[in-house]
Amino acid sequence: MSKIAMITGITGQDGGYLAKLLLEKDYKVIGLYRRGATDTFSKLKEHGIFDKVELMDFDLLELSNICRLIKRYQPDEFYNLAAQSYVAASWSEPIYTAQADAIGVAYILEAIREFSPKTKFYQASTSEMFGLVQEVPQRENTPFYPRSPYGCAKLYAHWLTTNYRESFGLFACSGILFNHESPMRGKEFVTRKITDYFAQLSVGLTDKPLELGNLDAKRDWGYAGDYVEAMWLMLQQEKADTYVISTGETHPIRDFVTLSGKYAGFDIEWHGEGINEKGIDRKTGKTIVVVNPKFFRPAEVESLIGDSSKAHKILGWKRKVSYEGLCKMMVEKDIERYRKIS
Repeated sequence: MSKIAMITGITGQDGGYLAKLLLEKDYKVIGLYRRGATDTFSKLKEHGIFDKVELMDFDLLELSNICRLIKRYQPDEFYNLAAQSYVAASWSEPIYTAQADAIGVAYILEAIREFSPKTKFYQASTSEMFGLVQEVPQRENTPFYPRSPYGCAKLYAHWLTTNYRESFGLFACSGILFNHESPMRGKEFVTRKITDYFAQLSVGLTDKPLELGNLDAKRDWGYAGDYVEAMWLMLQQEKADTYVISTGETHPIRDFVTLSGKYAGFDIEWHGEGINEKGIDRKTGKTIVVVNPKFFRPAEVESLIGDSSKAHKILGWKRKVSYEGLCKMMVEKDIERYRKIS
């Protein structure tokens, strides 16, 4: 019989890529989604798997619902990808972020412990837990110093997963994933905001400048399609553990803007804050990027770069898509989407 996998956050970027991977491996995939997220079934449809996934209503904050589903299906694998995952929003919604990203994980782990202790569990941890970095690069044993309510909530869930593994013998893994992007990334995230902007500019759907916050913040960016493979590999091991998943490269947001512009056919002209201009400088023909203070975080994470050598050695995991290839893929896909509707 096929293995049964449950995926929370099935309508998100990672959920779609993971579901597609598991279906290719002949799993029965049960996608758990919050009812308010039905408008994002478009990702599953774009992957061509919408009618291949069994979809179930699910809420991270409703314990009885979680218990019923886990007791009913007794899944072989449970991937918790659901969260309030937008860092900026966690400053305006700190209570909800704590409930969804921390307490929700406690509910799932308790339900698995009580009703399906043989289920292998994956928790989506995050490099944001490192925050004000204490070591470069960041590894599995690097001290944490989160700089947002999101990072703090995720840190609770991360250590709770470890605690349930060590205290109750659950097969519970944490993947500390560094930034991973794709054409399926939401437009509220900076990489997709950038590539979507250049796509609109290239087909004449905007004449506004691109407004961003801290252009010098550095991130370790990889491809989501590669990273979900690492999630699956973690649950195929004999022993549950924690793994950093990253590229080992770091690039500033400014560089991602320049590269995206290049793939869309635009050069960049950088302007300081407070300048309200058209998107294209008529004299130079260059795209204008404006720094807007409203996009700065109250406490910034300046630089993240991971060391995934443990995952390379034990899981045999390697990324396939380069930083440049990721950026090019996202720009070209956004341009393709707008050309279809323009």
